[in-house]
Amino acid sequence: MQPNENTGHPRRWAILGVLVISLLVVVLDNTILNVALRTLADPVHGLGASQGELEWSINSYTLVFAGLLFTFGVLGDRVGRRRMLVIGLALFGLASLLSAYAQTPGQLIAARALMGVGGAAIMPATLSIISNVFDPRERGRAIGIWAGAVGLAVAIGPVLGGLLLEHYWWGSVFLINVPVVALGVALVALLVPESRDPEPGRVDAFGVLLSVVGLVALTYGIIDGGEHGFDRPLVWASIVGGVAVLAWFVRHERRSSHPALDVRLFRVPRFAAPVAMIGLVFFAAMGVMFFSSFYLQLVRGYSPLETGLLFLPFAVAQLAFAPRSATMVRRYGSRAVSVVGLVLTSVALGAFAFVDAATPIWLVLVAFFLQGVGMANIMPPATESIMSALPREKAGVGSAVSNTIRQVAAALGVAVIGSVLAAGYRNGIEPALVDLPPAAGTAVGESLAGAYAAAGQLGPAGPQLIAAANDSFVSAMHLSATLAALVAAAGILVALRFMPGRASTGGPVTIGEPGLAGAAPGQGQ
Repeated sequence: MQPNENTGHPRRWAILGVLVISLLVVVLDNTILNVALRTLADPVHGLGASQGELEWSINSYTLVFAGLLFTFGVLGDRVGRRRMLVIGLALFGLASLLSAYAQTPGQLIAARALMGVGGAAIMPATLSIISNVFDPRERGRAIGIWAGAVGLAVAIGPVLGGLLLEHYWWGSVFLINVPVVALGVALVALLVPESRDPEPGRVDAFGVLLSVVGLVALTYGIIDGGEHGFDRPLVWASIVGGVAVLAWFVRHERRSSHPALDVRLFRVPRFAAPVAMIGLVFFAAMGVMFFSSFYLQLVRGYSPLETGLLFLPFAVAQLAFAPRSATMVRRYGSRAVSVVGLVLTSVALGAFAFVDAATPIWLVLVAFFLQGVGMANIMPPATESIMSALPREKAGVGSAVSNTIRQVAAALGVAVIGSVLAAGYRNGIEPALVDLPPAAGTAVGESLAGAYAAAGQLGPAGPQLIAAANDSFVSAMHLSATLAALVAAAGILVALRFMPGRASTGGPVTIGEPGLAGAAPGQGQ
């Protein structure tokens, strides 16, 4: 190939626009529902859903999504990525329509699970198509735009949800997906070329089954433990069982002549290090996003719409810096850019250890902005390193691994950091429960939201209880933020030790590369 020859698709930038639309609708829906939970609990204006039903309306999506990501990434390489993307969009649109007109909480939970199936087909397909239509020299910039779209969707979801709920019924937060999905399907069919692995070999059906069972069991245990506590046998049976099945999956893949995932890739720093970085960052960031929403709405008294608007600095930073990260990587190298991003993210998350009920809100906005800048300079170089470690025909595997790690780490972060928050809050509020009626004491001890609800029925004693609950929550938030910052900072050590510097330009892993032997990544023949 000539040095200046561009091997990208002629319509690659238009294709990227279509992929961003497809990605936005998936990520947006994962955040937009949060502001509708109070309405869904209302028996008149919503479905009268209980707290457990509300939790599962979110988690049924997450559980199915995380469990199927890897499988659908592998299947996309085999049956065609455009085909998988169209199937995923169609399922997502249908499930959105069913969710919007659900008549019971059970129907909503089932429809959300179907949305998880569609989302799992869409997400890895978008990234693997980018790897196939862009020349390696432009791929970093394209992935930067892709990562910026993820950040934008995370931040604008609550804003859009708040606007819809102010003017329409709760089902509008799902119904808005339908026309976007219809447009996406039409544009994908018109613009996106089909691509697949030309030599897929046999399907490792048993390996795929092990990956689904292991991921679903692990994710279920994490989610259920975060909601109801990690002191129950069922939770640990699920977590330990999931880990055991995934260990069995690794052992099976190492011995298989046609592995779904060549686990030897994890010996290659260019692949393993960014996967670890993504996991650590999303563990920390999603845990902080979980409690910062409660802090803004309850401790500070902002409405759901106002809370969504306060997250906009994160989105602005993502939009401004993620597309430029490729230029920074070319100038300074992946290691330097990743380390700076991780330092900024750690500082931003750690800032919540010093925030209280009287902190000027502009300081919180600065923390959100710094977090956005930091993550904008972590995700693109990490994702580019993962994708460049594989040949184009195996792009679905790299995309699936990256997205699976992100989803599982996010669920684990919310569960673990949320559990630390809950335990710290319970310990802090315990002295205030002594003089309360048993029912009120139970509600106050469970959560800050329960304390606000109980305070409304206690008359003159209510403000004193709210002050005690706020103090307990803020103290617990400080502990949780410290944990999150330490987890993100661990990524700095990974980047310094394993990420490539400016001079490193390695291509896809091939036969004979150090740390690997035998077949090329994912090759089974």
